[in-house]
Amino acid sequence: MNQPIIEIEHISKVYEMGSEEIFALRDVSLSIYPNEYVAIMGPSGSGKSTLMNMLGCLDTPSSGVYNFKGLDVNEMDDNDLATIRNKEIGFVFQTFNLLPRASSLRNVELPLIYAGESTTKRKQRAEEVLASVGLQDRMGHKPNELSGGQRQRVAIARALITNPAIILADEPTGNLDSKTGVEIMKLFHDLHSKGNTIILVTHEEDIARHAHRIVRLKDGLIESDEKNSQPTYYETI
Repeated sequence: MNQPIIEIEHISKVYEMGSEEIFALRDVSLSIYPNEYVAIMGPSGSGKSTLMNMLGCLDTPSSGVYNFKGLDVNEMDDNDLATIRNKEIGFVFQTFNLLPRASSLRNVELPLIYAGESTTKRKQRAEEVLASVGLQDRMGHKPNELSGGQRQRVAIARALITNPAIILADEPTGNLDSKTGVEIMKLFHDLHSKGNTIILVTHEEDIARHAHRIVRLKDGLIESDEKNSQPTYYETI
């Protein structure tokens, strides 16, 4: 069997609030394998956002072990963590997080600018990924000239530009209408079918049903971790 791309063991996260300790995560263990499509579900306060931040190397655990591609994240310095965030994980956020004055092409180029890639190579790669999400005719448009669905496609293209090991999507349809949300979930389906590992964080059942595995959190604990025998299916484009 493949080695897990992500393996967390007995992770806890405690926040100090004055004299009180708040447990956001309690003794969570989870393995995710290459080309899995996993939804992490839970109500507000369940710990799913904290877990997402751990998986994305945006935060560190209070205790426990996190191995990413077999390497102990706890032993990495800030530069190592920044490299993982820039090259290994593609982030897609509910609020798109696009630069308002930059074109779609420029927004998508950003990770390669930070990585020091040449102008020619990053422009060529940005054009490729924008075309792959159906935005070849919107490359010069700024975010305010795009629909919500188009903005999210730009964000997904930006997440894809470094060929990351994992796409980590936090409520990716949260700011979209139902029809546009379906279009974005079709895109995630296509990305998974091409071999991408996808971790989807959501509180919506109908969105979680697109995944092939659903992990449910409650009060900082994993309540269930089950295969989804009938994921929402789309014909691959």
